[in-house]
Amino acid sequence: MGDPMKKITLEVEGMSCGGCANAVKSALARVAGVQIAAVSLEEKRATLEVEGCVSSGALLSAVEAAGYQATVAD
Repeated sequence: MGDPMKKITLEVEGMSCGGCANAVKSALARVAGVQIAAVSLEEKRATLEVEGCVSSGALLSAVEAAGYQATVAD
């Protein structure tokens, strides 16, 4: 049995178009343990379902590597 799933929401800064949102979604989807990644350009937010072993730091690093800034939403 794997780790339980958890939801993480990130506030993403710097996205200005659909291509930006797709780049962020692709970067997050490549993080091991991410099951679902949805990115809203309008809300400047990424909503993720991840395995319990995934750290928010790994997700933030992936967004930064794609050229954007992110913080974990409350």
